[in-house]
Amino acid sequence: MIKVSETAKKKVIELMTDDGYNPTEDFVRVGVKSGGCSGLSYDLKFDKENQEEDKIFEDNGVKIIVDKKSFLYLIGTTLEYSGGLNGTGFVFNNPNANRTCGCGESFSL
Repeated sequence: MIKVSETAKKKVIELMTDDGYNPTEDFVRVGVKSGGCSGLSYDLKFDKENQEEDKIFEDNGVKIIVDKKSFLYLIGTTLEYSGGLNGTGFVFNNPNANRTCGCGESFSL
């Protein structure tokens, strides 16, 4: 399962609404792809449809879909939002990551 912090929830709802998505019906698609300084990087976007192999979760009022392959890397991850002096954006707190890069956008297992 993937968890969503309260600050991430507020930002997701705001951004989904701004982009024409309905936060009560549409999804946040979270995934992992090759790339980044540490080998794997996170991918986050909004989506209106789920695929047959997707895993669907809901936490803190946010619907999340994850493809089957990415799910193995993301089990137990918490999606947070940082608005501090070190930069703003979504942050993945992934207990499976052994190493992360300085910007926090990529990781390795």
